[in-house]
Amino acid sequence: MSKLLIGSIDPWLLAGILSLGAGCGLTILHGGRRLIGLPSPEASLRRADLPWLAAVVIFGGVLGPLLLMLGLSMTSASAGSLLLNVEGLATMVIAWVIFRENVDLRLLFGAVAILAGAVLLSWTGDGFRLDAGSLLVVAACVNWGIDNNLTRKLSASDPVQIAMIKGLVAGTTNLVLALAVGASLPSATLFAAGVIAGFLGVGVSLVMFMLALRHLGTARTGAYFSLAPFIGAVLALALFREPITGQLAVAAALMGIGLWLHLRERHEHEHAHDPIEHDHLHTHDEHHDHHHEGPVTEPHSHWHRHAPLRHSHAHYPDLHHRHGHRG
Repeated sequence: MSKLLIGSIDPWLLAGILSLGAGCGLTILHGGRRLIGLPSPEASLRRADLPWLAAVVIFGGVLGPLLLMLGLSMTSASAGSLLLNVEGLATMVIAWVIFRENVDLRLLFGAVAILAGAVLLSWTGDGFRLDAGSLLVVAACVNWGIDNNLTRKLSASDPVQIAMIKGLVAGTTNLVLALAVGASLPSATLFAAGVIAGFLGVGVSLVMFMLALRHLGTARTGAYFSLAPFIGAVLALALFREPITGQLAVAAALMGIGLWLHLRERHEHEHAHDPIEHDHLHTHDEHHDHHHEGPVTEPHSHWHRHAPLRHSHAHYPDLHHRHGHRG
């Protein structure tokens, strides 16, 4: 949808409109929740979260969308589609190499299969070269890879609140800067289309992505995110009656194998939990056996302490399992 709009809207301005649409839409949801007396059980942002929030706004909210829109204005849709898969790869590499998330051969082969399917799905058969537009798209994906890993630091807090602030600040920044350098506002219809695309493709998408980060960790969330080209192809078959080609069938098989490998993962070993204090949405389980004065409703959020614990069970690198591994 961005590629369709970019012919009528300045790329820098469109980056601002998309982010602003995400921020405004989530503001309505966040405010409407309070108006009807439905308080959020999620943990609010704290002062210590502000440096991380500023970083994700800069990398993922301002630079990422701007570089993508500039890149899309200078390269083809097929090349842009292919290169957008660099985000999933960048996210996984940063998570594994820098943040030391655990990865085994099953996950590695699954990630390779998903990415191979995404590349095949986007391949036109006409060759591919990294022109200036392509390099800008790659730069956008690297920024989002950094953003995704930094957002992990905030995944315990309210994802709607975080995505709302990110969209409002980044959207306003890009919108003002684009107007300052001479961009013109589009028609109300085009502006509304950009706002809707931003609310769904940036705002709602980011909220769900953050919830996945909380439960799956960054590398796995990034790998699943690489299914996006396949989802787009399925929608194209249904909406535009495009033919089912051998290329699509092979790509679907590769992505299906990759997803199956990830879903079949069972990571279990004896591990130790160090003492930790934090605030996040939770229910009382083996990791949350603290007591309350009076009755409580679950799930709920509050500041709580985890005592040292050693046990063995299947787990993901979620909020409570970010330990190291030997080998």
